[in-house]
Amino acid sequence: MPRSLIVHENFLARVKARDLPAGAPPTPGLAPHEMVALFRSQCLSRALDRTSRAMQKAGQGFYTIGSSGHEGMAAVAHALRPDDMAFLHYRDAAFQIARAAQLGQSIAWDMLLSFASSAEDPISGGRHKVLGSKALAIPPQTSTIASHLPKAVGAAYSLGLARRRPPEHRALPEDALVMASFGDASANHSTAQGAFNTAGWTAFQSVPLPILFVCEDNGIGISTRTPRGWIEASFRARPGLRYFRANGLDMSETYAVAAEAAAHVRNRRRPAFLHLETVRLYGHAGADLPTTYLSREEVEAEEANDPLLHSVRLMADAGALDPDEALAIYLETQERVDRVAAEAVTRPRLKSASDVMASLIPPARTCAPTNGPSAEARAAAFGSDLKAMAEPQPMSRLLNWALTDLMLAHPEIVLMGEDVGRKGGVYGVTQKLQTRFGADRVIDTLLDEQSILGLGIGMAHNGFLPVPEIQFLAYLHNAEDQIRGEAATLPFFSNGQYANPMVLRIAGLGYQKGFGGHFHNDNSIAVLRDIPGLILACPSDGAEAAMMLRECVRLAREEQRLVVFLEPIALYPMRDLAEEKDGGWMRTYPDPSERLRFGEIGCHGEGRDLAIVTFGNGMYLSQQANFTLRENGVAARILDLRWLAPLPLEAMLRATQDCRAVLVVDECRRSAGGPAEALMTALAEAGRTRIARITAEDSFIATGPAYAATLPSAAGIAEAALALVRA
Repeated sequence: MPRSLIVHENFLARVKARDLPAGAPPTPGLAPHEMVALFRSQCLSRALDRTSRAMQKAGQGFYTIGSSGHEGMAAVAHALRPDDMAFLHYRDAAFQIARAAQLGQSIAWDMLLSFASSAEDPISGGRHKVLGSKALAIPPQTSTIASHLPKAVGAAYSLGLARRRPPEHRALPEDALVMASFGDASANHSTAQGAFNTAGWTAFQSVPLPILFVCEDNGIGISTRTPRGWIEASFRARPGLRYFRANGLDMSETYAVAAEAAAHVRNRRRPAFLHLETVRLYGHAGADLPTTYLSREEVEAEEANDPLLHSVRLMADAGALDPDEALAIYLETQERVDRVAAEAVTRPRLKSASDVMASLIPPARTCAPTNGPSAEARAAAFGSDLKAMAEPQPMSRLLNWALTDLMLAHPEIVLMGEDVGRKGGVYGVTQKLQTRFGADRVIDTLLDEQSILGLGIGMAHNGFLPVPEIQFLAYLHNAEDQIRGEAATLPFFSNGQYANPMVLRIAGLGYQKGFGGHFHNDNSIAVLRDIPGLILACPSDGAEAAMMLRECVRLAREEQRLVVFLEPIALYPMRDLAEEKDGGWMRTYPDPSERLRFGEIGCHGEGRDLAIVTFGNGMYLSQQANFTLRENGVAARILDLRWLAPLPLEAMLRATQDCRAVLVVDECRRSAGGPAEALMTALAEAGRTRIARITAEDSFIATGPAYAATLPSAAGIAEAALALVRA
């Protein structure tokens, strides 16, 4: 007999027999009608769990990780306001149900549509079974490793900044708090630990951070036990984090303690940790048999502590509801859910790839028009730099000016990262910006990439336009799931109702002379090109960088796109091209109104013998190689892709169609997901036969004199080009 049926029959028998588990008397705070309302939410959560298993058995449902044993979260919802943004653990159906009741919503139909993967599911449109609701301020969440905690911290930080600098698309009330829940096993994950540390680090400095962490401690993660007492020992005395503890089986105690914790967070604007003791019923998911890794005595002891049995006892003790009346509510709820489920499974589902992919790209949003900063504002911000704009400058300086103009034009832009403020960045790109705009718009973060990205993702939830910086491309790999698993999936799993508009700046690629080896010379962008919906931009000179950055900000601000702006470190200071002091790679600052449109490629030269297709450092090297090609009578054109995801393949094919040969120059590794693979495929599929590529070797990059040994070179490009043309 399945454990779900055993728990169900035990509930029926024990309530009829008045065989209820012992416990403390009701904690004051809940009125009788509130207790009954919370019990109804708990019963609905339990009924949905049982029905989800029946739906799966019938081939009509596709998700069975339930909330049984965690029904105490209904009381946590009751202790919060419905406009407090909640990032939920996947076992928190009772929270969402109770929050819906606060607004008078009937949620059973919506959740059953989600179980059935119906295209009419109001949160994901049938793409996944997720908890979430725009109306309930619950962004959809699929995390099983607490990867939502960094962005919850970011959303909490945004509340204080929004008080001082309210953004145009502000979503959260001034006095709101943010709640994030997770399991005891997930609390051990590095992502969660980083979020707790960031919250404590921020609060330690008296920076407002109104976040309530809720740890639902059922003592086990799938089959691995959490050591008894571990959560309390880990969090009771954590700096900057006020610890609260409640028995999650007792709705009255849970409500009282959660209300106290919420008041602490809301009034003091400081983080708190609510340790909620729960049980897990039925095992991890529908196919999981807990008796394969727990003794029968352990499983039955948990089942005897069913929180619904405790709720029946508490209501009886409080004079709120007779056990027979409670049993009637339980049975009526299950019957109603079964009736609704029978209809939900008949609703249409997604069928085609286009149906599934329709929400990968979020909808555009209306933004207030702007004419840009006034001449007076620019003069005050730039000072003597205004005169220098008439002279050619290296990329790093032009990027700094572009950021300044953008931050003047759009007050909702906030920069964040390691060393971006007082120091002005490792390469000086953000110099003077903190002086110009303040420490709350140019934020020096702690050294944790997950927290930097989480800060940006969370701030976007409250209308800000984050521009986080990852100091070096290699450092992204510590935190790439924040982009792949959190930011990029949000519009997909919310059917476009939520988005993460952001411009993530990353300093990267190779060719730094003798500095840091592969940690600072990283030429792998495969992880970024592999994320659906993400835009990846890479400039090759300063003027291009300024105009592309403006377009990236427009894409994020107006179209809510997730954009990565990859800045070639080696080109930051580049001045010369052909010979020393020729100034051939410096550019003047383009007018603030000038942009390079998304998907627009650059074309240098009109030669028809050869087209060189490249980007970033490859553009610089190909220009150098072109001197050799001209000396050998080869008329070439050089195409700058600029946009690496999605690749502008059609534009590339059009720009090369009248060329006799095409050489792809890709500074990424030959067999590691660089753009060359897709470019060569597109050329071959278009019927081009005289094509070749030159790439980096499948290797990390060395430091010292061999820094460029594994990378394409100007001489190597010229040699490959001549061989291709003469073949």
